[in-house]
Amino acid sequence: MDLPAIIGGEPTRRKPYPSWPIYDKREEELLLQALRSGRWSVGGRFQEEFEKRFAEFQHAKHALLCSSGTAALKIALKAMGLKPGDEVIIPAYTFIATATSALDLGLKVVYADIDPESYTIDPENVRNLITDRTRAIIPVHIAGRPADMDSLKELAEERGLMILEDAAQAHGAEWRGRRVGAIGDAGIFSFYQSKNITCGEGGAITTNSDELADRIWSLRNVGRPRTGPWYEHRIYGWNYRITEFQAAILLAQLEKAPKLMEKREEGAQILDKLLSELDGITPLKKDKRITRHAYHLYIFKYDKREFADLPKEKFVEALRAEGIPCNSGYKPLYDYPFLPPCKPLPNVEKASREEAVWIPQYVLLSEKEDLEDVQKAIEKLKKHASKIPR
Repeated sequence: MDLPAIIGGEPTRRKPYPSWPIYDKREEELLLQALRSGRWSVGGRFQEEFEKRFAEFQHAKHALLCSSGTAALKIALKAMGLKPGDEVIIPAYTFIATATSALDLGLKVVYADIDPESYTIDPENVRNLITDRTRAIIPVHIAGRPADMDSLKELAEERGLMILEDAAQAHGAEWRGRRVGAIGDAGIFSFYQSKNITCGEGGAITTNSDELADRIWSLRNVGRPRTGPWYEHRIYGWNYRITEFQAAILLAQLEKAPKLMEKREEGAQILDKLLSELDGITPLKKDKRITRHAYHLYIFKYDKREFADLPKEKFVEALRAEGIPCNSGYKPLYDYPFLPPCKPLPNVEKASREEAVWIPQYVLLSEKEDLEDVQKAIEKLKKHASKIPR
């Protein structure tokens, strides 16, 4: 009997999916150039070149590098002029840094629910949460899928609010042909190890505002002005700089990005078709306004009723045992004892505890027959779901 691997059977797949990060001689070449330049920190040519090219890539006027996506959030919020006590509205279904960066600045975090079809922040719920202390909205383009920027921009303009796009997972993603990070007042990106463009650790802030760009430059560089003596510090800032070595890797990674984006989109289309054929498995709903999904993650909905009421966590564990990389995704932010509490939000609850299953982006870089193994593994689990221990 073809039993699931989790209870002693043979796994559907033993062959690994593509390794990540992907690199070649180009990264080595640029790293060596950075080493030999002797300019390893501020003012290196690779940092300046990457910032210029990444701004163009994201359709923004400015891009400024920093040490991480978390640092980028903190810098951007400070540059946007938010002060202790101001409220920022964020989705409760996101990485903790969306909250902690605001809390570090003394801001009050207000949790919004998510749209059940996209898992991005729900604009109507945001509307109901706005008070006279609200200053900004932080939509998260989760998995590389842009949030509903039409509704959020309209709401922000109506109520005089700022928008900081958390695009940590959304390099190259587009809303109505315009790339994220250049739609709101500012946007942030992460270049962490798992990200679609990576240098291990790093981040960037994009904006179309000259004034914001100058403040961001200064805040990440210990409060120094762009021009002036080295030991002149005009504002309270931090050392959130990046090295020339990281910038060199990023430049090589950016060169690879367009081709890899196309491959992920192709893989996602294949998985959409394959998984749509399975009862109890539903790819997230398409939105025609999204002209490019970055697919940092491929997320599908799991319905345990079609799997003998097997809890999501057990399904994920069993699918991993079959050789398919996957995980359960985020917990609600209000689950963490060190973050502000909140009454459970219905769509966040359903996504995090019952439905959402995440497949990492590198799986999408494989071939059709490799992606067919995802379908085969799920079919196998469905057939024997009643035998899997709870």
